[in-house]
Amino acid sequence: MNISVVIPLLNEQESLTELHDWIAKVMAANHFSYEIIFIDDGSTDASWDTIKQLSEQYDHVKGIRFLRNFGKSQALHAGFEKAKGDVIITMDADLQDNPNEIPELYQMITADNFDLVSGWKKKRYDSVISKNLPSKLFNWAARKTSGVKLNDFNCGLKAYKHEVVKNIDVHGEMHRYIPVLSKNAGFSNIGEKVVQHQARKYGETKFGIDRFIHGFLDLITIWFLSRFGRRPMHLFGALGFIMFAIGFSFAIYLGIDKLYFNPFGRLITERPQFYIALSTMIIGSQFFVAGFLGEIILRNRQDKKRYLIKDKLNIK
Repeated sequence: MNISVVIPLLNEQESLTELHDWIAKVMAANHFSYEIIFIDDGSTDASWDTIKQLSEQYDHVKGIRFLRNFGKSQALHAGFEKAKGDVIITMDADLQDNPNEIPELYQMITADNFDLVSGWKKKRYDSVISKNLPSKLFNWAARKTSGVKLNDFNCGLKAYKHEVVKNIDVHGEMHRYIPVLSKNAGFSNIGEKVVQHQARKYGETKFGIDRFIHGFLDLITIWFLSRFGRRPMHLFGALGFIMFAIGFSFAIYLGIDKLYFNPFGRLITERPQFYIALSTMIIGSQFFVAGFLGEIILRNRQDKKRYLIKDKLNIK
């Protein structure tokens, strides 16, 4: 199979049939073998009914329905697990991503040998204040922190080699950072393509200020995990050593000063250096313990389900 199109969605019933027909038209024109996997992330409208109708009409339409809303990252994870295509295309269900971009994205993966190609919505039709400016700030911070030179991390339209989606773990709210996760996994040949952005035709955007805040918090998380996720003792051990060394140095100073220079001076417990020494040695010890616990957790962790599937269509 040439292409798997993975489409996470939440309350996008009005656009689903039009989106399917558009994708099918592009695939037929380019003679691609393909599947479309819709992941209903707990919609409260008639989205699942529409997906069910499409799956009954077309064998290439497949559906996964979550028991409730678990988030876009979990939806993509479920879609990636079931995708069978040589190239996996992700796109949003709101018709703002243009399916006409699919053939060129496919060629960039298969002919130009990119591991991942991310879309860049260079010209956007979103609100400048609530979405465009926060997005520019977010992308700047992501580039500086991750070292991945993309202009639009959060674009839903992306293309991946089959091996990439099968070897990265998309969880929490990390869908924004799939290029960073791919780079950390060893898939470093990452490209970018300017894509056409469509104005929203139906419904309302799901973007809010909370997503902007969560995005930056997730950026800090992925920075930490990419550097110390496999060896937390490297961070906590270093901090613990520095703090303990500072405290121990103060303790040595106080001891020498009391024994040799001011044996009849004020008590050690009356001097602020004593509390600095005591506090920093305790904090340093706690950092060491945190590092040890992190190492133990890594060696004993077991993967568990991060979402519950209520129903499936055309998926074994």
